[in-house]
Amino acid sequence: MGEKVTSISAIQSHINNVFVHVTELKKSVEWYADLLGITIDLSEVQSPVHNIPVTGQTGLSLDDHTFDPSFHRSPGSGPMFNLFAPDIDAAYREIQEKNMKVIREIEWHGEVAWFNVEDPDGNVVMICNC
Repeated sequence: MGEKVTSISAIQSHINNVFVHVTELKKSVEWYADLLGITIDLSEVQSPVHNIPVTGQTGLSLDDHTFDPSFHRSPGSGPMFNLFAPDIDAAYREIQEKNMKVIREIEWHGEVAWFNVEDPDGNVVMICNC
């Protein structure tokens, strides 16, 4: 991790933003805000895209595609991205207290541990300790 990568392409080798395709923008914004323990004024959420405030360089945008009626949302069975939780057991307890849907229990491989949750649209998010 942290290794500098040199690229000869005009496209940089870092992920700029993750788009999560949702059906009900305000409901999804509320779910992700609850997941991350942040407060978002839902009256300020405007379709079609809402950017969830996150730290780091990669952004997180929820997109309901109201501008594109032909878009077909089809969530995959694997995680779209992961969120960092250094204390995986505390993160798991918090998810259970919030009654969020865990679809893969905590797995440990050496010092690395993770579990998966599902958002209201069936998108899979991994919670990982590294």
